[in-house]
Amino acid sequence: MAPLPEDSPQLIGEDARDTAVQRLQEAYAEGLISHKELDERLHQVLIAKAHGELVSALASLPAEHPNTTSMIAAAGGRIQRRGLWRVPRLLKVESAYGRVRLDLSRAIIEHPVVDIELQLGTGGARITVPRNAVVDVEGVRTEWKDLRYRTPRRSLPGGPKIRISGTMGFGRLKIRHARR
Repeated sequence: MAPLPEDSPQLIGEDARDTAVQRLQEAYAEGLISHKELDERLHQVLIAKAHGELVSALASLPAEHPNTTSMIAAAGGRIQRRGLWRVPRLLKVESAYGRVRLDLSRAIIEHPVVDIELQLGTGGARITVPRNAVVDVEGVRTEWKDLRYRTPRRSLPGGPKIRISGTMGFGRLKIRHARR
């Protein structure tokens, strides 16, 4: 296979395409673009091969929401989020000595891809994700105990992608899909 020329356009991945589709849908829901314009721009995004084509489809849209990163930190004790809560695009969780419990099964997830970055000393973490979520744990490094995650036998389409990364000291990370 021949190498790509130096000045070739940057190819896009599915994450970038999914993010562009979501931004267009949000713009339509907020009344910023018409139904006809939504159809035209979605078509442009879905057939795009290079990053520049995505940029032109998203031209004239307002910038993304600035509050897409949150941090939860505790020296000791328990960090817990459950029920209805808004999940940011990037969630950083730091704990020196406590347990972490994140339940995303009923949370409001507005982004097609959510990154959870863990920096944990001792103490375990349990993360419950929605039934239709796709989980990526390639970025997790455990020091003492192993990671427990079993992919579901049947995956449901349309869910968010949850990417979990970071380091775990002496605790275990357990990830499970919600039952309902």
